Amino acid sequence: MAVRLGVAAAVLAIAFLVAWRIRRQRPQATPSPAMTVPRQLHRADFNRADAPWLVAYFSSVVCGACKNLGPKVEVLACAEVATHESSYETDRDTHERYSINALPMVLIADREGVVRRAFVGATTATDLWAAVAEVREPGTSPEPTLGSVDESC
Repeated sequence: MAVRLGVAAAVLAIAFLVAWRIRRQRPQATPSPAMTVPRQLHRADFNRADAPWLVAYFSSVVCGACKNLGPKVEVLACAEVATHESSYETDRDTHERYSINALPMVLIADREGVVRRAFVGATTATDLWAAVAEVREPGTSPEPTLGSVDESC
């Protein structure tokens, strides 16, 4: 009886070691990014393609964080800055074209459509103002603090 228990224990130990070795040899899955942020926009897809700067805002009516961000983006519009809201429900093609998979997303792009700044998730009006000021004239925007927003465009 003792011999059988010894053999069973040895077989079990060998099976455990083989399983452990096989598990260690499996390649680990490469994590994919949880969200993607476009690096380039085709300016003709958005309002006022001729404006030097674009603030593109991707949203959805079912997105809780999106509700208060629209007005913060809209006030950035001026002669030099075009704003464009793209709601998933009304502009699904644009969301798919740019692989927008996280909302809300705000992209600040230059005349050529190169994305210079991006915000994913809720953000403050102060941070948006500061980002637009900084991309338009690098080095002019102080660190964002409450009340430091220059509201002139």
